Amino acid sequence: MEEVGGMLLTTGQAAQELGCAITTFRRLVHAGLLPGLSRRGVRVMVPLDVVRALGQRRHAPLDRLDAQEIAVLRVDAAKQVQEPDRNWIGFAASLAPEDLLKALRGWWRCDAPSVAAAGVLPVTLSGYVVAVLTGLEAWEKNAQGRYVFPHARLAGHVTDLATPVHHVTASSQADRMLADVLLGSRLVSHSGGAIAYVPAPAARRPDKEA
Repeated sequence: MEEVGGMLLTTGQAAQELGCAITTFRRLVHAGLLPGLSRRGVRVMVPLDVVRALGQRRHAPLDRLDAQEIAVLRVDAAKQVQEPDRNWIGFAASLAPEDLLKALRGWWRCDAPSVAAAGVLPVTLSGYVVAVLTGLEAWEKNAQGRYVFPHARLAGHVTDLATPVHHVTASSQADRMLADVLLGSRLVSHSGGAIAYVPAPAARRPDKEA
C-alpha cells in the first residue's frame, strides 16, 4: 500500500505493528491525536512513520517524580454529555483547554487522598500520556460515590502524539516541569475502573545515598 510520502497501514495493521488491540489503536484515531490520516473507502489509513513514532515514544520517567505511587486517569476518546458542569467527558485533541479540564477533572470512582498525594494526575489514552492535571488538593464527592477535583489545573495536553506536539498551559514552573516530563510518554497501567495506581519509586536524593 504505497502512497506518496510512504507506506500506509490500516488501523488493524497499525495495531499489529504496535502490539495492541485494534480498539486500543482506534481510540487514538477517534481522539484526533494522529496526523496524516486518510481514507480508502471505509478504511482509515495511517502513515507507517506515524505508527513507528508511536512505538518509539519513551516510557514515563516516574522515578523523577517525588512520589512512591502515582494515580493515573485512563480515559476514552471524548464523548458529549449533558451534565450541569460539562459538555464532554474524555479526551479529544480538538477540545479547548477549558472544556478539556472540565472533561477530565471528575467524576471518578477513586481514593481521592491517594490521587492528591502525588500532586499530579497523568491522563492516559491507549497507554500514552495525553494530558496532565495538577491542583488536586481539594475534592468533592457526590451521592454516587464519585469524586471531582474542582480546583484542578490543566498543566498541559497533547494535540499530536506522533511528533509529538505539546501545549504546556501551566503558569507555575513546577507544573510546567511535570507537563514537560510526562506529556507524550508511554505509561502502562491496569485497572478495572478509570483510575489506576502505578508504583513510582522516587529517585534517591544525594543526601540519602549510602
